[in-house]
Amino acid sequence: MMSHTPTAAGPGSASPDDAPGSAPGTTPGSAPYSTPGGASAQKKSTFLSRLGDWALNNGALVGLILLCIGLFIATPAFLTVPNIINIGIQASVMAILAFGMTFVIVTAGIDLSVGSVAALGAMVSAYSFASLELPGILTLLIGLLVGLLAGAISGLAIAYGKLPAFIATLAMMSVARGLTLVISQGKPIPTSESVSFLGSSVAGVPVPIFAMAIAGLLCWFILSRTVLGRSMYAVGGNEEAARLSGIPVKKVLVSVYALSGLFAGLAGMVLAGRLSSAGPQAGAGYELDAIAAVVIGGASLAGGSGRATGTLIGAILLAVIRNGLNIMNVSSFWQQVVIGLVIAAAVGFDVLRRKKTS
Repeated sequence: MMSHTPTAAGPGSASPDDAPGSAPGTTPGSAPYSTPGGASAQKKSTFLSRLGDWALNNGALVGLILLCIGLFIATPAFLTVPNIINIGIQASVMAILAFGMTFVIVTAGIDLSVGSVAALGAMVSAYSFASLELPGILTLLIGLLVGLLAGAISGLAIAYGKLPAFIATLAMMSVARGLTLVISQGKPIPTSESVSFLGSSVAGVPVPIFAMAIAGLLCWFILSRTVLGRSMYAVGGNEEAARLSGIPVKKVLVSVYALSGLFAGLAGMVLAGRLSSAGPQAGAGYELDAIAAVVIGGASLAGGSGRATGTLIGAILLAVIRNGLNIMNVSSFWQQVVIGLVIAAAVGFDVLRRKKTS
């Protein structure tokens, strides 16, 4: 009778404890061996990756924080209460214009008329008070209505007249500025007390900052809590798909430009309130700052994206740049260079973000 002698396992053989599919030296169901630092290194890598994604998606906020730190180091007078209030006042008109521009850019449009429309609304309001002797609160409402009407006309020309947004709003910019000069005869006109109130303070807080906050909340509410807001994103993402989905694209476009005009009218009232008069050249060039604030805030000129919070950060960032450079006695010519570089960087961030998500 032959006895069976167990043989030693060869290099390629598995031991009885090794389960199919498991690594040699591990028991069934056990985790593969890992070094103690492996898990922490993986967590650190994941954290850094998430931090990088957050920074990429919130480039304007990161830039604002770093800029404030840098300006504080350069000049401690920057982060003082009076200067912070001054920055809020400087940002107010630009932010209100930019909130209206956000609606337009979300739908892949552009509005070059907001600066001139703001001046026209303020001028008609001042003329109604000084020459027609209308009540102050009525002149304030007239200024807002003028902005709304001018924006609606641009929207009608774009939606139903099939004019490119660039051409339609460029034409409105010229018409509004011309009417402002005709009404004023090239001279400032004093505003009513109701409009001047917009340039005053309540409980130590400037009214322009309150107006900016109200405009920002209204922009946020329309974009995130209304059917019109969702339709704006749909139209900006793909206009033809939005139309086939049953969205009234033409009505949405008219509404968008009307809202832009309304916000421009409010910005004009705030600007006139700060000066206690409506000037014929008020708001000149403000449309470019408004577009820059929206783009810096993360909106894409291709449409389909944009947030009220991002626009607010973009407007504050531009105001901080100007304020800080003024404190440091930097020439206004160089300020334009810096702002141009900031806009280019913002567009670069947008390109990177879209490539990463595509």
